Amino acid sequence: MKWLLLVFILIPAAEIALLLYSGNALGITPTLLLIIVTGIGGAYLAKRQGLKAWIDLRNRMQSMEAPGEAMIDSVCIFLGGILLIMPGFLTDIAGLLLLFKGPRKIIRPFIIKWIYNKMSKGQIIIR
Repeated sequence: MKWLLLVFILIPAAEIALLLYSGNALGITPTLLLIIVTGIGGAYLAKRQGLKAWIDLRNRMQSMEAPGEAMIDSVCIFLGGILLIMPGFLTDIAGLLLLFKGPRKIIRPFIIKWIYNKMSKGQIIIR
C-alpha cells in the first residue's frame, strides 16, 4: 500500500512541477508540442514493438516453448505505451525505458524475482 502513495501522489506532483518548470523555461507552446509529440511517437513505437513481441509470443506458443521472456516483454511494452501516452516527462522516460530491449533486459530479472517471490508466498498460483 505504501507504493500506492508514491504512484498516486508523489509522481503526479513531480510531473506537475516538471511541466510548470518546462512551461516557464521553454514556454507553453513548446511544452505542449513536446507532450503531444512524445504521446504520438510513443504510441507509434509501442505499436511497432508490441507487434514484434506479439509475433515472438505467438511463435513460442506454436512451437510449444515456454513464453516466459516474451510474455514479460509484452507486458513491459504495453505498460511503456501507456506511460508514453500519459502527459508528463517522468512517465515518458519510464515508458521509453520499457519499450527498448536493452533496458528491458536489465529490468527483466527483477520482474522474474518478483514473480517467484509471489509464487513462493502462494499469492500467484500456476496450474
